[in-house]
Amino acid sequence: MSDDLVAKWDVALPDGKYRIEFEHGTTSGRRVIRVNNKEIMRQNWMFKLVGQENFSIGKNKFVISIDSASGFTYEYSLEVNGKSYEKFCENQSKILQSWTFIVGNKDYRLTLEKNTMDLWLNGERLEAEPEFIENGTETKFDIDRTQCKVITVSSGHRRSGLVHALIVNDREISPAAH
Repeated sequence: MSDDLVAKWDVALPDGKYRIEFEHGTTSGRRVIRVNNKEIMRQNWMFKLVGQENFSIGKNKFVISIDSASGFTYEYSLEVNGKSYEKFCENQSKILQSWTFIVGNKDYRLTLEKNTMDLWLNGERLEAEPEFIENGTETKFDIDRTQCKVITVSSGHRRSGLVHALIVNDREISPAAH
């Protein structure tokens, strides 16, 4: 890691969490973008110190903007799919529900896309269809021969909408913090 690390953002997408790091050499103009510690872009010796860097993670489009602040200081901002980082994170917290848990000594992260009801397990989309039950739906699947299900029911309140619960081996798993 370089002394030129000037910004980092954590982004939750349906297929997992991503840490985006941006290095900016203000004397050389060098720019480096890393996603989950993997370098995805490097430009050395750029004469223009302000501007934008565009990149993608899957189908998601990202823009890092470098703007001059006062003197020789700079401000860095991230846009995701045309939204500010803050607005995107606020929106993601409304449309994604995640759980982390262990089955057979292995860590798992399950993410539910509330708007499509798609399930993602450790970054891979699960092929599981919800079935209607009394008051909601139930989506069953197995992980290493362990029975799991996501139950979706009405909260009974229009403002809070639906409630989602993950059951693994007949035990409810608490939601993960985004």
